[in-house]
Amino acid sequence: MNIVVLVKYVPDVTGERRFASDHTVDRDGVDGLLSELDEYAVEQALQIKEQREDEEITVTALTVGPEDAADALRKALQMGADRAVHVEDEAVAGSDAIATSLVLAEAVKTANGGAVPDLVVAGMASTDGGAGVVPAMLAERLGIPQVTLASQVETSGTQVRIRRDSDAATEVISASMPLVLSVTDQTGEARYPSFKGIMAAKKKPLDTVDLDDIGVDASLVGLGASRTTVTSTTARPPRTVGEIVKDEDGTGAAALAAFLASKKFI
Repeated sequence: MNIVVLVKYVPDVTGERRFASDHTVDRDGVDGLLSELDEYAVEQALQIKEQREDEEITVTALTVGPEDAADALRKALQMGADRAVHVEDEAVAGSDAIATSLVLAEAVKTANGGAVPDLVVAGMASTDGGAGVVPAMLAERLGIPQVTLASQVETSGTQVRIRRDSDAATEVISASMPLVLSVTDQTGEARYPSFKGIMAAKKKPLDTVDLDDIGVDASLVGLGASRTTVTSTTARPPRTVGEIVKDEDGTGAAALAAFLASKKFI
């Protein structure tokens, strides 16, 4: 069985994030790391491999991004992925979800020797974009089923069975491989790379390819080819100092009630 798990190198959410002059995320102005939501995808791929230890299973981590995005792949390799593929091409910069799904679809097949793998695993969304639509678009491009937003995953043979939890209901969905699976942050804590895993990752293959290698025309991706664009951005205003009410003469409760009423909290 071949599993391809999608990972993304994103700006650190604890840093001060900005937009560049073309209204894309300024990835040079803040430290990056493997998207936390994609760590759950890596974890589920590794758990599937461990649960089916009697089978020969290869877990390949795949990312699309600039040179620094290789750090996300190294983290996935340290966690336990067997190999990694990095699509690095300047023409991809600024791609929206639709263009990104095109690159991923061809990259997924390239990473699997030109064929659709048994399982493609992704996080529910990226922490920088947050659209959450790429797994569905990828499944459509690959022509395979999708089981998305899984909070619990089980596999048996070629069947993948998930539980999807929402505010209103819990659904149980199953489909046959090959398929695209996306998981939420409710699937369980992702493992930390061990010292042994960190050392082993240095010997694992990390291949770099470009758009020509995966057979994607550069004119179909990037900011200019994207169907959705950001036309303007405004910096978030600085946080103002809160209002302090001192109850020195017994009027504090009334002042607090008046404040809450002015904000329509009561």
